[in-house]
Amino acid sequence: MKANVYYIASGNKSGDVMNPKNEQFVKDLSKKSGVEMSYTSLSELKEGELNLVFIGGGGTEGMFLEVFDSLPKPILLLTTGENNSLAASMEILSFLRQKQVPGEIIHGSLEDMSRRIQILARVFQTKNKLKGLRVGCVGESSDWLISSGVDGEASREKNGIEIVKVPMQEMFEEIAKKSYEANEYTKMISDTGYKPEEVEKALEIYGALKRICEKYRLDSVTIRCFDLLGPVGSTGCAALAVLNAEGIYAGCEGDIPSLIAMTVLGELSGQPVFMANPSRILSDKKEIIFAHCTLPITMPLTFKCMTHYESDLGVAFQGELQEGPVTVFKCSGLLDQYFVAGGELVENLHEANLCRTQLRLHMEEGLDYFTTRSIGNHHLICLGDYTEVVKEFFRWMNA
Repeated sequence: MKANVYYIASGNKSGDVMNPKNEQFVKDLSKKSGVEMSYTSLSELKEGELNLVFIGGGGTEGMFLEVFDSLPKPILLLTTGENNSLAASMEILSFLRQKQVPGEIIHGSLEDMSRRIQILARVFQTKNKLKGLRVGCVGESSDWLISSGVDGEASREKNGIEIVKVPMQEMFEEIAKKSYEANEYTKMISDTGYKPEEVEKALEIYGALKRICEKYRLDSVTIRCFDLLGPVGSTGCAALAVLNAEGIYAGCEGDIPSLIAMTVLGELSGQPVFMANPSRILSDKKEIIFAHCTLPITMPLTFKCMTHYESDLGVAFQGELQEGPVTVFKCSGLLDQYFVAGGELVENLHEANLCRTQLRLHMEEGLDYFTTRSIGNHHLICLGDYTEVVKEFFRWMNA
């Protein structure tokens, strides 16, 4: 990740001269945070994933005012604990609030500032990723997803996300080619030794969906996968598992809001994301069980091939995930509602009456959301606690 730094200090209007102590301060921040920070001119500032205005000392408020109109918003003020840098930044922040311009002072210990920069870099990198994101839907949403539609025009205008509709017939035509390019992930599935004919059929579906992604330049894709059951006699579970491992976010049932949510969580966390149904809530134990038949093949510690639960066809996956902290997330298709909560994966289940990968999570907070204000049925899970960065993303989403 990268950050552009525009420097303002007394006697320096060009932003290209920095005293050695402040220069070392930025180098230390860059090294500690892992975010590549480089000085830039005012005209180049907008090109960064994260833009910082370094207030190098006191007496700079007037100089800030001179460049204010040219600065990209929101305005993030980088400060030191010396030379009245913080005091000047506080005056500037007060001015920003009067102008109703979002902003923040980044200040504190090297560790605290580095962590804050890491979070902000991930947030603004994800915001930039969404602008121009191409989300594909092969076929229509499944009939039961009655609350999961997205207005394509509104999505493009509000968030820059382009929704691309692909006819299901085109998918069938691609499947009929019976071809795919083998890779390390298809080999992982083939090497399980599970029903070679079924594996081959499932990977041909992967090849078809991959070609559609390439043709339409899709960053993410979802498919009306139950329409494959009759004509093809297989499912899309393996295709989605491999595409997710390759870095193309891929979801089930033509669920566009869940696909957008998967993309957001994946970009914010840098982790593989499991799209699943809440299947059972155990309120007395503060537990919830999630299950689905596909997940990124890179996500579990181990996996076992099985049939798809509802149809008993194709190749689905029973994954064993690392126990420990998880993030549970969902947002609306237009990103105007969201839910996020941390939890603990306490057990991988193997029940006969649920989809193949089954997770039992302990959640101290948030279980009432699922029964009172849930955003659809599918939810997204990644390993690790990323609740803070998700909340920060929505704080800055429209800033």
